Amino acid sequence: MPFEIISEISDIEVIAIGNTIRDIARLKKNYSLGQWRKLKGIAMVRLSNGRVRRAELHWYEAHGIGKREIKRKRYLD
Repeated sequence: MPFEIISEISDIEVIAIGNTIRDIARLKKNYSLGQWRKLKGIAMVRLSNGRVRRAELHWYEAHGIGKREIKRKRYLD
C-alpha cells in the first residue's frame, strides 16, 4: 500500500553500514558508489485510503545520494 510521509522522521537509528547491508551490491549498481547505511525511524504517514498512522520506516542512505527505497515496516498505533 503506497504512503506519504507527513511528519519529520524521528528516533532515527543506524541498522547497518557498508558491507553489513545484504543488498549493498544492488545499491551500488543501481544508484552509485557511496558510504551506504540502512536506517530506521518513526514518522506519521498518510495511506492511500486517507488514513493517518504512526509507522516505523526503513530506508537506505548515502552521502551525496540521499534517501532511497523508503519502506513501511510496521504500524505503531
